[in-house]
Amino acid sequence: MNQKIFFTSDHHFGHTNIIRFSERPFASIEEMDQELIKRWNEKVSPRDIVYHLGDISLARPERTKEILDQLNGSIFLVKGNHDKSALSYAKRFEWIKDYYELSVEDADTPNGRQKIILFHYAMKVWRSSFRGTWHLYGHSHGHLFDDETSRSFDVGVDCHNYEPLSYDEVKAIILKKDWKAPFGDREL
Repeated sequence: MNQKIFFTSDHHFGHTNIIRFSERPFASIEEMDQELIKRWNEKVSPRDIVYHLGDISLARPERTKEILDQLNGSIFLVKGNHDKSALSYAKRFEWIKDYYELSVEDADTPNGRQKIILFHYAMKVWRSSFRGTWHLYGHSHGHLFDDETSRSFDVGVDCHNYEPLSYDEVKAIILKKDWKAPFGDREL
């Protein structure tokens, strides 16, 4: 079986106030944490790759370790502003970065690879955005206007049924947008 790539952000495991702040449909932090773990593991297999774009947990370090040990897949962490607890268990992650430029093999693209900028925060412009490079972010919990002319969007759990999105799901969302290369079809 093939290894799949997933993207997600802003789980806020162990964060009681996020239920109220983001109007999450959970009665308690325990219910939320268990449901988020369940939904993650229903989509992500142990052999898959997950790019988490920050704010994975605000629980105590011991509890964060317990949660991270229950999650399937190899996790790559792009740091958010609430990742102190996750950083205490750095060995759970394949790497931890502030920003990352990913290249995914994709036969449907002109050069066979799709570039994706991964950052916790939304950007108006990013490297090669005018060439069709995608930008995935979190942090905003679905409160930012989604620009239908931009190849970017919020991959946070509050926007996507509290579960990670596969590369194919991200691609489907991006390709529905009304993006046009600003310089037309000319060679860039």
